[in-house]
Amino acid sequence: MIYVGCCGFPKGRAACFQHFPLVEVQQTFYKPPRPETARRWREEAPPDFIFTLKAWQLVTHPPTSPTYRRSGLSIPPEQRDRYGGFRTTPEVLAAWERTREVALALGAPIVVFQCPATFTPTPENIAALRQFFTTVDRGGMRFAWEPRGPWEDETVAALCRDLNLIHCADPFVRRPVTTEVAYFRLHGIGGYRYRFADADLQQVLEWCHPFETAYVLFNNISMWEDGLRLKEMAL
Repeated sequence: MIYVGCCGFPKGRAACFQHFPLVEVQQTFYKPPRPETARRWREEAPPDFIFTLKAWQLVTHPPTSPTYRRSGLSIPPEQRDRYGGFRTTPEVLAAWERTREVALALGAPIVVFQCPATFTPTPENIAALRQFFTTVDRGGMRFAWEPRGPWEDETVAALCRDLNLIHCADPFVRRPVTTEVAYFRLHGIGGYRYRFADADLQQVLEWCHPFETAYVLFNNISMWEDGLRLKEMAL
């Protein structure tokens, strides 16, 4: 099965529900909506529509990340070492619980943990990953981890195996090291403004074929048009 969708709602929710089987909610990364709002989205969508979502950045990103500005949050300097980096602090664990509440309200099968490029494979960061993913309640959901930066395939494969993670990747940048389920996030070859050619989309389909299930999320300027073309090609 190949499910195609967009990262966020490039058009109104009703249009996305009509034309795609899948969306990756981005709002949860910046500031999660209330569970009541998520439940309303679930009720608006067709019964078989799939929501996935990004974990709140308080779990993954440090407060020095520019993405915090969009959240409207102000973290005092003396508390900044309590956020991000998969630390199992009360603040990070509370941020995960907020994410989990929304994910359960949406009926999401997968939560995406996108790391900043500054989260490198140091012994401290690897230990934090292991501690976090063996501590939190997954609520029956799968976790997709998108490492960025100089993570070697062997390290990623070992962590995904030990912690039951899906290796989330842009296959034009690197191939995932996990099997069975693919979670592709297509950021655009060379950047957000890239528009995928038919040959690119055919390549994506070929990368999907070895997997039992593939989720393909577009995150580029023409995500709507490119997603619709891939969905038609996959039929």
